[in-house]
Amino acid sequence: MRTEAEIRLAGMQALIGALGLVEAERFLAAVSRDKFDYTEWRKTGLPDMSLDEIAVAANSLADQLDRNDELPH
Repeated sequence: MRTEAEIRLAGMQALIGALGLVEAERFLAAVSRDKFDYTEWRKTGLPDMSLDEIAVAANSLADQLDRNDELPH
């Protein structure tokens, strides 16, 4: 089991990897500033998809991103 510090570090790395440093900071500021109800967000903020559907969509996006990386710049 990971420590809380390890989880926070992994979370920050994931945010920065997905959003970039500036937008990750903006996201954290927005979450801190707003009254954020994670339980409510889980009910309404996520797509109504099964785990299998999410996996298919994620794999499709990964394939698309891989193809874009192969294009000449």
